[in-house]
Amino acid sequence: MSAHIVYESAPLGSVIRYSDGTAKPPARFTKKLAAWESRNGVGRLVRKGPPRDRATYSSPAYFTLHEGDFGQGSIIVVSVRRTWSVESDLRFEIIERPTIGMVRVLQELGDSPELLHLAKNREAAERWLAGNSYSRAYLEEVSSDEVGADVIEGRTAA
Repeated sequence: MSAHIVYESAPLGSVIRYSDGTAKPPARFTKKLAAWESRNGVGRLVRKGPPRDRATYSSPAYFTLHEGDFGQGSIIVVSVRRTWSVESDLRFEIIERPTIGMVRVLQELGDSPELLHLAKNREAAERWLAGNSYSRAYLEEVSSDEVGADVIEGRTAA
């Protein structure tokens, strides 16, 4: 599916796979492998931003995937995120959607919310929020209405 469809139909917290459709090169070709890995991967949808029109430029809508955190123990040194516009030429696939009862920890950031954490339930979300101080964070439960609308409209994960 296209990046535009992901932007329109995937809820925050969904796991998205992206690909350019090429075969993975052998490990001995390190530069080709690194280039391939930059255009093929998996991440959790953490943000969707609207298009912007300014006096000096305009940009299309975009979304951001969180691919992982690197560090030791509970200390995160690097958080890897990739952002694509809805005009991206890559192919995207929704692998998993949040299920009923999961709780998103969100923070309002500019024009749109950003997913900070996806918890299995409200208690786990509150526990995570107590250990990670964010001043404008709020909780949003994945409702049966949201999941039901996805099923009725044919937006179930592959």
